Order: sequence, then C-alpha cells, then structure tokens
Amino acid sequence: MFQELDMESEKREIVVVGASRGIGAAVAQHFAQKGDSVFSISRSQPIAGKWIQADISTPEGIQSIVSRIGDSTIDALLFMGGVWENGAFTDQYDFMTSSDQETRFVIAVNTIAPIELTKQLAKNLAQSDNPRAIFIGALSGLDHSPTIEVANTASKFGLRGAAQALKLALCDYKIGITVINPGNIATEEVIADIEEGRFTTQVPISLADVISTIEWILTLSNTVDIGEINMYQKG
Repeated sequence: MFQELDMESEKREIVVVGASRGIGAAVAQHFAQKGDSVFSISRSQPIAGKWIQADISTPEGIQSIVSRIGDSTIDALLFMGGVWENGAFTDQYDFMTSSDQETRFVIAVNTIAPIELTKQLAKNLAQSDNPRAIFIGALSGLDHSPTIEVANTASKFGLRGAAQALKLALCDYKIGITVINPGNIATEEVIADIEEGRFTTQVPISLADVISTIEWILTLSNTVDIGEINMYQKG
C-alpha cells in the first residue's frame, strides 16, 4: 500500500526571480499568502515578498542578490523571469534588425542568470532538507520546436542544457533541478496580446496550473528529481 504523504509543511524559504509581473508575480504572491518566507527579486516593486531590487542581466545584480540572502537557508529557487526581443511573437519582429545588444541581454537574463544564481546559492540550497531549483523554459526550447525569435529560442534551449549540466556539476549538493516548458500562459500581457490581435485566438495555460505544477514538485520527497515538464495548450 502507498504511504499517505503529510501535505502539511513547515514554513519554507523561497526565492522568486522575476517577481514584479507575470508568472513570477503570481508565484510570489501565492507562496507569500501561504505563509512561506519569500524573497522577491525584480527591478521594479513586487506585489508580495521581501523585495531584493536587482538587475539579473549583470554580474553586479547577481552579487547583490547573493549578498542580501547571505547565509540563509533556501528551500526553493524559482526562476520565473524571462525576457525576449522587441516585437517578439508578433509580425513586428525582424531578426535582421534585432541588435547584438538585445541578443546579449536576452541570453544574459534567460540563460546566464539562472546558471549563476544556482551556482551562487547552491550552498544555501544545500542547507535545506529537500532543495529545489525550478526554471521556466519554453516549448520553443525543445528539440525541433523553435520560433523565429532567435535569441529567445537560443536562450531557452540553452537553459535546458544548463539544467542538465547543473545536475551533474552540483550533484554533491543534492538539489532537485527542473525546467518547466509551457506554451502561452495567461498572464496579463498574453491576454492583452490575444484580445488586441497580436496573438491568434487561443486558450492560454492558466496561472493556477503553473502554480499547481510548481507546488507538486515541491511536495515530492527528496529521493525524487523531475528533469523536465512540458505543458501544452489543448486544441
């Protein structure tokens, strides 16, 4: 017979990156409302959690996060942030006019920052009984599923490779590392894009489903690691 898991958990220490809007804001608010201690990392004021103002595209921004957290135990690093090119996912996007600076910025935020934050906070995570690092990727980062947005696709593909390598490089720290690759999620920005015709008519993935997926991963025992989860829109 299966042993019933105790779903009542103690207060967790959670770091949410990209907490000022979109997925990150919803995730930070969810865990803060549950009574968990949340560090909310963003450039602008978040709606929940203890704010660490930082630009994660720069080494200085990464270091300011590490300095603020100090020696605190971290149970979960939730990298919910992400950026993309101007005009991405619309007819306005043109790879040939996208600047080198834009390409480097997208990759710095979407790929380099998750690597560096996980590395710098590995010792904090290792103090937890069941440490997890969860990154938001994208379906465009899957094999043979790119979109025309070159920098964003490359950054999400690179994130998957980084997560797989981090499992090996940080194996002594026993950190569960997961990439969630979703289709369009029902953030305010995506809903506005659909309503205003920039995206095709569709039903985006609910924020509640994304949060439930994260919660499920965090409730697994420390003997289980989930490499990737792909979330598709039906229809």
